Amino acid sequence: MTGYQRQAYRNVVIAAPVTVPYQRYSEEAAHWWFGAALRGLAQRSGISHRDFDGLSAASFSLAPDSAVALTQHFGMSVRWLDNVPLGGAAATAAIRRAARAVESGDAEVVACIAADTNHIDSFRQSLSNFSRFAQDAVYPIGAGGANASFAHLTDHYMRRYNATREDFGRICVAQRTNALANPNALMKKPLTLEAYLGAPPISEPIHLFDCVMPCAGAEAFLVMREETATAQGLPFVRLAGSIERHHAFPDDPVQDRGGWARDVDELYAMAGCGPADIDVLQTYDDYPVIVMLQFEDLGFCAKGEAKEFVRAHDLTFAGDFPQNTSGGQLSAGQAGAAGGHMGVVESLRQLLGEAGARQVKTPRRAMALGFGMINYDRGLSSGAVILEGSGA
Repeated sequence: MTGYQRQAYRNVVIAAPVTVPYQRYSEEAAHWWFGAALRGLAQRSGISHRDFDGLSAASFSLAPDSAVALTQHFGMSVRWLDNVPLGGAAATAAIRRAARAVESGDAEVVACIAADTNHIDSFRQSLSNFSRFAQDAVYPIGAGGANASFAHLTDHYMRRYNATREDFGRICVAQRTNALANPNALMKKPLTLEAYLGAPPISEPIHLFDCVMPCAGAEAFLVMREETATAQGLPFVRLAGSIERHHAFPDDPVQDRGGWARDVDELYAMAGCGPADIDVLQTYDDYPVIVMLQFEDLGFCAKGEAKEFVRAHDLTFAGDFPQNTSGGQLSAGQAGAAGGHMGVVESLRQLLGEAGARQVKTPRRAMALGFGMINYDRGLSSGAVILEGSGA
């Protein structure tokens, strides 16, 4: 069936990037992290949190509450509400939905927040309840958690495209370099390729530095119309294009492409640009193999050629292809559902010139990607947004 073409966004902007600094473990509930992010948005924007009339929430650890409970906790009365249960794809989905809400007048200012806590051993305990698929088809045979799933995907990719652990290691080493310039990153020690290759195995071919570190934290931003931001004196970036896709290639025996590959041409058409026009890329990086897929699916290189791409480019913030300039989840930490929001928040900082020591020189466009809801052999959700600074 031929669908309608996605419509371009009209005067939708994103502002007020907020990170609540990550902690390896926290005794606080997810609600506390949401509250800290909400406070940060109010302080950053000069708008009382009670005047935000839209709220989008993403979390793995908020249950049994959902977004509606947060309105009572924080004394808010909103006329537009969204609870986005898409894990690492939640940020791109949240932006798309919030953007249409402010376009239509259903909301004026939408607070998009992702937050999760991390108690000792809580991450392991949550894995068996991640999905019905995990309960019925994975845990009963003893293969639980994302490490085993991404080991399967990584092994498949390596066999099919002759990629090596050194190729994945180049991504991890570059992102650690970026993290060392990010005061919010949890990883504070340099990482060499030799150390990466010598790290203990977790689930072959996955080794220690291929895995994200679960932590507690929050990321947030505001979506509004341009005139609202201007009236408030807020610096902002424009939403130029976005895509979202779920269960994109059901006939693929094992995933080696994401939903981005279905909609990439439409994404660039909406934004009026191409891969060469992206100055900063923020991939979703729970494991480096997924970074490779995004390089290919978004047109930065051909399918199967990501290994040559990472060999040919400097992926640090000072390099010729700045990628995950905050350090990404692999070196900053994965604060649950906030992992997907991290790339959007970092894109905002880069385009607004607020990235400090890791600032890329005069970026005009940034792309942030989302990927989430992994079953054993594939992630079900993917998304992307292209954001433009004032110089684009």
